[in-house]
Amino acid sequence: MNDRKKIAVSACLLGCPCRYDGKSCTSPKILELLKDYTLIPVCPEVMGGLETPRTPIEITGKTVINQKGQNLTAAFDYGTEQALAVIFEEGCQSAILQQRSPSCGCGKIYDGSFSGRLIEGDGWLTRRLKEQGIRTISSDEFNEKGISFE
Repeated sequence: MNDRKKIAVSACLLGCPCRYDGKSCTSPKILELLKDYTLIPVCPEVMGGLETPRTPIEITGKTVINQKGQNLTAAFDYGTEQALAVIFEEGCQSAILQQRSPSCGCGKIYDGSFSGRLIEGDGWLTRRLKEQGIRTISSDEFNEKGISFE
């Protein structure tokens, strides 16, 4: 039986090319956690059926839209539910999430105007994780400070 702690991680941080631009943003510092923890990759956008690459997406109030004006809220809702199911099934109590992402943003997201302006806020999945009492940490915070999971 594996009794290592499990941490949910945005899949792009683990090298999965699932970002909107079809790339990853691998974090060597997060990968180092594999020595002591089991990392559970999640990408709510892909899990919600969105293609990679895809048109940039931002949150505007209670709606998720892409830069072409298409409403993607249903895909984000579905992908978030799929990611939550994996996170709960795996027993993760913490998550490291890609900063600024409309699904995984933790503390900062784009303002919905597609102008590159950041505002205080959380992505679609991050909001739900916080509601469920799961500890959320942004990739920037983890890479800058390191965080203990004990």
